[in-house]
Amino acid sequence: MNKKALTLTIVANITSNYGEGLGNISSVQKVFRNGKSYATRSRESLKNAIMVQSGMYDDLQTVVDKKVNQKVVSEELNVTNCRALEGGYMNTTGNTYIRKSSFYLTDAVACDDFVNETRFHNNLYLASNFAKNNKINLQAESGKCGLMPYQYEYDKTKKIYSITIDLDMIGKDENFKTPEAYGKEKADRVISILGAVENLNLVVKGNLDNAEPLFIVGGLTNRKTHYFENVVRVKEDKLLITTDLKDRINKGFSVALLEGENFRNEQEIKKELKPNSIADFFESLRDQVNTYYGV
Repeated sequence: MNKKALTLTIVANITSNYGEGLGNISSVQKVFRNGKSYATRSRESLKNAIMVQSGMYDDLQTVVDKKVNQKVVSEELNVTNCRALEGGYMNTTGNTYIRKSSFYLTDAVACDDFVNETRFHNNLYLASNFAKNNKINLQAESGKCGLMPYQYEYDKTKKIYSITIDLDMIGKDENFKTPEAYGKEKADRVISILGAVENLNLVVKGNLDNAEPLFIVGGLTNRKTHYFENVVRVKEDKLLITTDLKDRINKGFSVALLEGENFRNEQEIKKELKPNSIADFFESLRDQVNTYYGV
């Protein structure tokens, strides 16, 4: 079988994005399904975090053209020699060049419907400091001191997302005649993306949150699709171990679990799916990627 892609579906504790705010109130982004609301983190947010944490954006160059910020692309600087462009680009400076991303993500959607947890804060210390230094009565003239209470919905729950990497596209740019990247460079790019997924962390409201996988399934495949997207489900902190999930795993894929009672049915998962450790799972993937590119 000619395997052309690498697909993973992941369950992780992930914070949500924030959507539109009303005054000093921030609301998390949500999707509406089956009559209920589910908190989400967008695929764009996940992709940006992965590109930054993998180091793929280390060589990113941007330009503003017609008031629009774009990635710099040219005959001399393109996907073959610039990792930052591996996530796709559209450049309209001069000729218009478009190149799709080499990897795709889904939104990370909460496993259970949204339950509002509102947090209340203020900047009292900063306002008090200003009042003290400027000899202002904080209680009488709070507005002059910038005192501002605010609140926001908070959500960090188990969410599921998928990522699929098109191994054929890595290191190639059909917009230019530049020779494609060497096998070692291609493998390094894919492995750096995997490293970011393995150790993913996200920043929300100034806080750093661990978003590492609690459960992960996937591997190399001949299908360029999120193969496990429709069969990985969690309900009330239990992973649903269905016949379809087991059938797909048995077609040459691997499973990994982060032990620590993150799922209420952890023992059942171990018995039915016989998962590897997260570390071993990613180490095996790295070996497979190196083999694929002849490294």
